[in-house]
Amino acid sequence: MGYNVAIDGPAGAGKSTIAKLVAKEKGYIYVDTGAMYRALAVHFLEKGIAAEDTAGIIAAAREAEVSIRYEEGVQQVYLNGENISSRLRTEEVGNMASMTSPIPEVRERLLELQRSLARERDVIMDGRDIGTNILPDADVKVYLTASVETRAKRRYDELTEKGLACDYEEIAKDIRERDERDMNRETAPLRQAEDAVLVDSSDMTIPEVVETIVRLCR
Repeated sequence: MGYNVAIDGPAGAGKSTIAKLVAKEKGYIYVDTGAMYRALAVHFLEKGIAAEDTAGIIAAAREAEVSIRYEEGVQQVYLNGENISSRLRTEEVGNMASMTSPIPEVRERLLELQRSLARERDVIMDGRDIGTNILPDADVKVYLTASVETRAKRRYDELTEKGLACDYEEIAKDIRERDERDMNRETAPLRQAEDAVLVDSSDMTIPEVVETIVRLCR
């Protein structure tokens, strides 16, 4: 039986960055569930399906094969045999994933892969409902958050460092809207599990957050 660490929290809270660093520190397998939903979002966008077309989304999800592989210690995400890791972090893909991930059939498509990994290996997973739904018996649960302003500034800095034109207010608006969708969706809404430790990273450095979570683990 694997040792499981679940990190939940809103968009832009730094879950993926922190989870990867904790995984490296502790020797866990990092499973980016958000990347798996984003992989399906790439599939939907490629097929030109609107997020509102639930029937079309469900049909497309059935034919998509999403897999995670580790190549030279780095997680790679494959969609129908193609490595799409470099395409997962665009705003368009993120928004499509946010709008389609609440669909039960989309979630079911990926759920067993996530749980089977957790049964077999020591894993750390981050997402919106890891501790409340996917791994309710996780050994460690963390709810990682930060203020909207902090999250928007981090995203703005990340994009500008890559030379991409962006608007801080638009990013903040997008984050607020995604929070609203994620927290109020019918299926597995974003919320803090009762037994999760709250970590607000608004005024913390990345090493401080990593150290806080590492101390919670065995």
